Amino acid sequence: MEKPTVVSGGTTTIPISSVANGLPGRYATALYELAADRWLLDEVLPQAVALRGLIDGSAAFRAVLSDRTLDIKDATRAVLAVLEAQGFGETIRHFVGVIARNRRLSRLPAILDALSAIAAAKRGEEVAEIVSAQPLTDLQRIQIQSRLAEAGYSRVNIQERVDAALLGGLVVRVGARQYDTSLRSRLTRLHHAMKGAA
Repeated sequence: MEKPTVVSGGTTTIPISSVANGLPGRYATALYELAADRWLLDEVLPQAVALRGLIDGSAAFRAVLSDRTLDIKDATRAVLAVLEAQGFGETIRHFVGVIARNRRLSRLPAILDALSAIAAAKRGEEVAEIVSAQPLTDLQRIQIQSRLAEAGYSRVNIQERVDAALLGGLVVRVGARQYDTSLRSRLTRLHHAMKGAA
């Protein structure tokens, strides 16, 4: 049997228990362990990242995931049809089907984030969540990785998320630290400063 290139052991800088807590962590742990047992990590982990990107990039798909008024069978069929059309493998499709039947589709993004965090922790990496008003460019990714390395985060797994409400700038979270350079945050600070001066 061929050895996987991503192993389930190793030194961690993030306690696995901290990312495996709660409902998203439990589902993510189950998928990670299933994929590791079946030597499918090299297939499942990139597909999970691709699925997270699909969710971020499609407002219609997000609407289906978050709409609790949809009939569960209809929602399950719709989501699985999208995954099959997009070429996702059987393991991911089956996993999402279980989530759908358990009425947890709205938690799928959080489950995928927890899976990425678990995988990063297993590799001895820290997770940096980058939230931006617009999708990052390749140059911005390089600059962010460089800045993180300068700050002492040389082994970091970047998770990107778009939030138009930020208006501009970035919010970067690494562990318990948060760096907020968003325009929304600056406007809030300016508003408070003006109220204090009045």
